[in-house]
Amino acid sequence: MMNTDKDIIRKQVSEFYTASVNKGCGCSCGCTPTLQKGVAVKTAGYNADEISALPEDAVVNSFGCGNPLAFSNVKEGQTVLDLGSGAGIDLLIAARKVGPSGRVIGVDMTDDMISRARSNIAAAGYENIEVRKGIIENLPVEDASVDWVISNCVINLSPEKNKVFSEIARVLKPGGQISISDIVVDDLPEWVRESAVLYGACVAGAISEKEYIGGLIAAGLQSVEVTDRFVYGGDQLEALIESEIPQETSSCCCSSEKIAAEVSKTLKGKIWSARFSGKK
Repeated sequence: MMNTDKDIIRKQVSEFYTASVNKGCGCSCGCTPTLQKGVAVKTAGYNADEISALPEDAVVNSFGCGNPLAFSNVKEGQTVLDLGSGAGIDLLIAARKVGPSGRVIGVDMTDDMISRARSNIAAAGYENIEVRKGIIENLPVEDASVDWVISNCVINLSPEKNKVFSEIARVLKPGGQISISDIVVDDLPEWVRESAVLYGACVAGAISEKEYIGGLIAAGLQSVEVTDRFVYGGDQLEALIESEIPQETSSCCCSSEKIAAEVSKTLKGKIWSARFSGKK
């Protein structure tokens, strides 16, 4: 893949998620469509206590596939880095876990998401969270400076996943840990791989669980394992895909329902959310 291809993918992903918080854009052929929001968080493993105290905007603008901080051993005073921090739901939960003496850093490449996250952080009243603009393949974070790297359904979107894995190892302190929730797949057909819409919907760019673990180990992480899985059945997969791609209207060029139904029929049981743990 040439650099221009990688840049095009990043641009498409950024535009896709900019649309997700752009309420002024409807689903039409000449406009990037608005996405359904807040669907994924309902099945992502967040409990009511965690989200009840958060700004509503952070919750409804979450597009994660899991709760990377569930069952984690994040302690007060630690530093947590969130890759692809979006509207900030995991930043806010992490900030509560590390307390005033801890620190939370978010990195995102999309200006609208960064703005949304900063607004949600201010609304929640946290002063120990910083959001930085950057790409996860070249993190604007110092070497060996964080105790935890978390991420929620983001690394699958990267066109250079091995660079992301290497960056994770670089920024972790010795003994630092990861808790990453992401979509993994088992053998996607070529028509899915070539779909820009399904790439943005966290499917077309996903790799296998074996490749994911192998990439983290090759980057220098140890004790890498999957601690939790949620395999999407037909109806669940259809709902997930439909929540992430353009909705059908009379003026749309394509039908989100038809795409979701076709993906579900072809791939049910072959796509799942996995939570990866490991340490440096």
